Amino acid sequence: MSDATFSVVTSVYTVGGLLGSLVANVIMDRFGRKGAVQASSAMFVLGSAVMGCSASLWPLIIGRVLVGVGAGFGLCVGPIFLSEIAPSKIQGAVGVLTQFAIVIGIMITQAMGLRLATPHEWRLVLLFSVALSFGQLLISPVVVESPVWLHRHGLLMDKAAASRRLWAMHEVPTNEPVFLSDNSQDPLLGDLERDGEDLDVGQSKGTEEHQAAISLPQLLTARELRRPLIIVCFSMLCQQLSGVNAVLYYSNDILSKALPDLGPFVSLGITVINVIMTFPPIFLIERLGRKTLLSLSAGGAFLSLVGVGYGLDSGVVALASITILTFIASFAIGIGPVPFVMIPEVSPLHAVSALSSVGLSLNWIANFLVGLVFLPLRNELSGGDPHKEGRIFYLFAGMLAFCTVVLFRFYRG
Repeated sequence: MSDATFSVVTSVYTVGGLLGSLVANVIMDRFGRKGAVQASSAMFVLGSAVMGCSASLWPLIIGRVLVGVGAGFGLCVGPIFLSEIAPSKIQGAVGVLTQFAIVIGIMITQAMGLRLATPHEWRLVLLFSVALSFGQLLISPVVVESPVWLHRHGLLMDKAAASRRLWAMHEVPTNEPVFLSDNSQDPLLGDLERDGEDLDVGQSKGTEEHQAAISLPQLLTARELRRPLIIVCFSMLCQQLSGVNAVLYYSNDILSKALPDLGPFVSLGITVINVIMTFPPIFLIERLGRKTLLSLSAGGAFLSLVGVGYGLDSGVVALASITILTFIASFAIGIGPVPFVMIPEVSPLHAVSALSSVGLSLNWIANFLVGLVFLPLRNELSGGDPHKEGRIFYLFAGMLAFCTVVLFRFYRG
């Protein structure tokens, strides 16, 4: 394939992701969190199979779009599902597992690519994806549906059974909605012991249970949801407008110059760092809080982007190489995982699916635009001078700072 054709095949994934995110709220509300997970797995099976068996360009494009749709479903339902089934004391730590699973998947694929990225064996990577997703489909019947979704749909007996399987009656998350005004409606309530704080939360959530899930147009026009909408949108913009994908794209070229004998392992090494640095938030998010982690992450990422830009402009490859690694580490401890945790926490129950769809759709759009304009914008800002190629990283640093300031203006943590 030519560079232009390869770019099309690569970028249509984000188009599929956008489509999946836009309709994910409908699937989550109609078929449940479990149904949305099954739909995501089915898209991965179908899309990866089409690509793995392709003999021409169009099957690759179609398969790539289908995989993107599956990713759009998964990214929307994953944080919500985890939040609704996690015990309250570890809700944030469990929420980080969305990002942790993503970086683990990237690392495994990069490792497979070292051996299988050949003209005759590349299909095996896709067939591995087919097998993994098909396995998830096979075991999905034993997955417990979200008690929150079951309650919203009046399936109280199913909710009670799901709650017993998830929490063994010992602990119920604070986001588990409860009707305090009529305990006779729910056989589970008589067996639960909740402290005063949990009861307050249950009471506030209980009133929301009577509200129907809202649509995307209703979300965009509801004044009372403006604050959660801004928080979700700008947390996602912090992710993508930091230029993380551009930095990952450019890192191979920079680090290969600093480590010419280890070129094939550069990408794998970066993903390993990404995985390692996603561990700390699992243990720190409940201790330090969401806002503190985001502050540390955004500050480290900002300084690192400035360092990358200065290193490239001054010809100090070592500085650019080190600051790329510190950027990846800074991104992984906060900006990467925390926005996924925030979505269900700042969203009212009746709006969480719609807010997730809007936030993740914006994430996909920003991802696509950054990938689309990165190289032309870099060339325009540098004027063709290789000693000015770092200017675009100053731009990313500025956009990250702006998005972070706006986010903290509305998000109290």
